[in-house]
Amino acid sequence: METADVDQALFSCHILAIPYPGRGHINPLMNLCKLIAATSRPNHLLQLSVIVTEEWFSFLKSEPKPDNIQFRTISNVIPSEKDKAKDLLGFMKAVFTKMEAPVDSILDGVPKPNVILADSFLPWTVSIGGRRNIPVASFWPMSATIFSLFYHYQLFLANGHFEANFTGTFSTVSC
Repeated sequence: METADVDQALFSCHILAIPYPGRGHINPLMNLCKLIAATSRPNHLLQLSVIVTEEWFSFLKSEPKPDNIQFRTISNVIPSEKDKAKDLLGFMKAVFTKMEAPVDSILDGVPKPNVILADSFLPWTVSIGGRRNIPVASFWPMSATIFSLFYHYQLFLANGHFEANFTGTFSTVSC
């Protein structure tokens, strides 16, 4: 029996969580993971593995977490969190193009998850799930209003709601 098979026998549900590498994405997903971890019972063991970059692990490792949550790290294949504001588009491009392969390779060394819980800003997680026959649940860390704006974006464009003309002058109001 392979090591992964033995590990899989130790718990009945394994969730692999993959947050977008940003504070406003990691913190909500970690909060959800802690809530899920709290549902574990002796007869239904639950394990959560959270994949983050080595840099993000250095930020998170001192935070308290339940014993059934563990971190798995990938190398820092994306620009540093501290410098991402200097080139946000470059950072996002790196997230979309450089994280998939190292995340995919982590799955070779962990028990097969029952589900991948991934940030909606990481569309490549669906490809990983498809290749490995693992269902993927999308996690949206922002408000329902923002989700609705993204979801209906084409409708807004089609109805001219985003036609803005900023060529005129702006007046200010003073109180």
